[in-house]
Amino acid sequence: MELVLASSSPRRRELLAALGIPFMVVPPPQDEAHARPGVLPAALACELALAKVRAVAALHPQVPVLGADTVVALRGRALGKPVDHEEAIAMLRRLRNRWHRVVTAIALAHHGRATLAYATSWVHIRPLQEEEIRRYVEKGEPFDKAGGYAIQDQELRPVDRYLGCYCNVVGLSLALVVRMLKRLGVQVPSSPPTSWCEACPLWARIVGPERPC
Repeated sequence: MELVLASSSPRRRELLAALGIPFMVVPPPQDEAHARPGVLPAALACELALAKVRAVAALHPQVPVLGADTVVALRGRALGKPVDHEEAIAMLRRLRNRWHRVVTAIALAHHGRATLAYATSWVHIRPLQEEEIRRYVEKGEPFDKAGGYAIQDQELRPVDRYLGCYCNVVGLSLALVVRMLKRLGVQVPSSPPTSWCEACPLWARIVGPERPC
């Protein structure tokens, strides 16, 4: 059974490919997340993930469609992708030397039904220097990333500590994906596909909020 990934994110493509299952990529019509005042981060991530999946599932109703959305939350406020240099610099300044939450919601649709799950990880950004922030922003790195950073960035190395699922922070919790696909009858590996998954507490439990939509 072929799977459709409703995402334009190269990071999500790389993570899903680690499972070794066939899939094709169909980006949704609107793939940009925008934080809205008053909407809880988890609710926002779920809403956006479901919207992406439903848009693509309407074009591919016979195959499972998987999509996700990531929201960074600092003190209860959702941070989306920065829209310009000034916002990117401001985000990184706010996040540095602080803990924050990263919520990634995953939606899976097939034959007119959808399931939804999300995971939360805690991340601490190291005390970034002003010159590091400006150089990172000038390279254009933050603009396709919630919160303006990537945990896996080998040059900036913004994260010095995290709790929970690493893949969740990158943008797609493989533990949740595996659980959801297994319930759909898709053959997926039971052993951790990456070194991150080997040490992941969520992978060990394969748990998370999931409900029919």
